[in-house]
Amino acid sequence: MKAGPPAPSSIVLLLGSYAPSLINFRGPLIADLVASGHRVVAAAPNLDEGTRRLVAALGAEAREVPFSNASLNPVDLLAGYQSVRRLIRETKPTVLIAYTIKPVILGSLAGGGGRVKRVVALVTGLGFSFTGGRELRRLASRVAASILYRVALSKADVALFQNEDDRRLFLKLRLIGSRKRTAIVNGSGIDLARFKLAGAGAPYSFLMIARLLGDKGVREYGWAAARLKATHPHARVALVGYLDPSPDSISQAELDRMVANGVEFLGRLDDVRPAIAACSVYVLPSYREGTPRSVLEAMAMGRAIITTDAPGCRDTVKDGENGILIPPRDAGALYAAMLRFVETPGLAYPMGAASRRLAEDIYDVRKVNADIMRHAGL
Repeated sequence: MKAGPPAPSSIVLLLGSYAPSLINFRGPLIADLVASGHRVVAAAPNLDEGTRRLVAALGAEAREVPFSNASLNPVDLLAGYQSVRRLIRETKPTVLIAYTIKPVILGSLAGGGGRVKRVVALVTGLGFSFTGGRELRRLASRVAASILYRVALSKADVALFQNEDDRRLFLKLRLIGSRKRTAIVNGSGIDLARFKLAGAGAPYSFLMIARLLGDKGVREYGWAAARLKATHPHARVALVGYLDPSPDSISQAELDRMVANGVEFLGRLDDVRPAIAACSVYVLPSYREGTPRSVLEAMAMGRAIITTDAPGCRDTVKDGENGILIPPRDAGALYAAMLRFVETPGLAYPMGAASRRLAEDIYDVRKVNADIMRHAGL
């Protein structure tokens, strides 16, 4: 019989795939776990000294766990599984919380079956494998990910999703059993004290923050920007991000054309708050998300939002209240939405105020962390 929820003062292993995300996305969760009296071990590949120090400052222990985040091939998976098993033996956690695809798979496989008292799989989005498309590489990735999810999630105690669309898809595809405990949490939440309400940004000013992937809608943003700048050269259209090794990445040549057509490329920023404060409208024309973190950041800072009527994205916008929803993959609709803000400059401010209210009501990181901890039995 499965053991019940762990007692207070548990050892919690937090497993991620990207070391900076331990602080940027999960720092408040680490802090809340530590404040609740738990010992926390935060682990990810390629752990840098800066992240290690920041994790220690939160009262937790940072650990390197080597695995390849970019591959689902059997050799890499076996090596990653062994690394996570070794970490579990060394740290002896009572609760394992894993987020993003590779940690969810490896953590559930290595920690399931009673090795860890409670395994929490936090599905933060479906990524390249499940975001439409019929290319051979994407289809092969989808098959591999489906098999791995199905096996791994059978060993998790609870699966947490960031939107109802993702949960329904996992149940429909039988990636998770209908009797498995599942729940929805409101993304990773947003630290409202860090992302404070900012004064009105420059009018006619748009911003997108993303890895430069096709599935994020970068090409649609570039096309809409070029058309807008051709007729309204005073409009500012900025882009924050970086070229990605993913097969879905846009090319340097495509980025150069966007810049030539008027997009202001700001590169990769360690702190996006000044860029958000400078805009009046935040844009994310993504094809699918868990809950888009960049949109939450912009909402918390009081920005109007343009995003897609797509899983994850649609949950952040009440159409016409705090922003505008557009169809995914529709550059013309994106242009029309941006043009509406240019031609009606008084529209952005009240929508931005509504965004802040939604961030406070729904996406406050303390509320989200409390939900995660409750589902983890902590």
